[in-house]
Amino acid sequence: MQKLIQGIHKFQEENFRPLQRLFEQLSKGQSPETLFITCSDSRIDPNMLTRSQPGDLFILRNAGNIVPPHGAANGGEAATIEFAVAAIGVKDIIICGHSHCGAMQGLLQPEKVAALPAVSSWLSHAETTRRIVRDNYGHLDGDRLVTATVEENVLVQLENLRTLPAVASRLVKGDLHLHGWVYKIETGEVFAYDSTNGQFVPLAQYQPGEAAVRRRTGVTI
Repeated sequence: MQKLIQGIHKFQEENFRPLQRLFEQLSKGQSPETLFITCSDSRIDPNMLTRSQPGDLFILRNAGNIVPPHGAANGGEAATIEFAVAAIGVKDIIICGHSHCGAMQGLLQPEKVAALPAVSSWLSHAETTRRIVRDNYGHLDGDRLVTATVEENVLVQLENLRTLPAVASRLVKGDLHLHGWVYKIETGEVFAYDSTNGQFVPLAQYQPGEAAVRRRTGVTI
């Protein structure tokens, strides 16, 4: 805790003052263009990763960057997404998974989270991911299996995202775009799903657009 308190003092002395005008402007309201949905994992910092300023990202975090489909849950995810899409009017939604995801490992090995009933219940929203991996990736194991699961889960959650009424309406209107990313912690690389070839590609090769999901046959990262 002391480390956090010291950090606040440093923030106020070193970081806040150069950006004071920005924070004063932000106190009057927010207008981020991007909703960034990612995992709660402490190793991910969306603002550091994207070099974005306060006010640039509307961030939703949970275990496994999961988006329950419409009607499946009454949690904060649907409310947060609806607010971002219908009230703030974000133009882009990114679902960002990451390497070595503990939630995806728990999905693959449910016995590891058997003593955590809330976690087990939450991961049921990724059951489609588990079945896709079980039925199509039996030739993989270890880190490659986890990576395939992370990738497939991003695609599944994009599909779930489309079931939310506020998102579906904006997609029909054509002024909202969905993106699937995977962040590789150990290298700092980010891979984006390219619907033209059905693969995750380095971000530098990615042409932003609607992330129409097309199934792959193998791990790509």
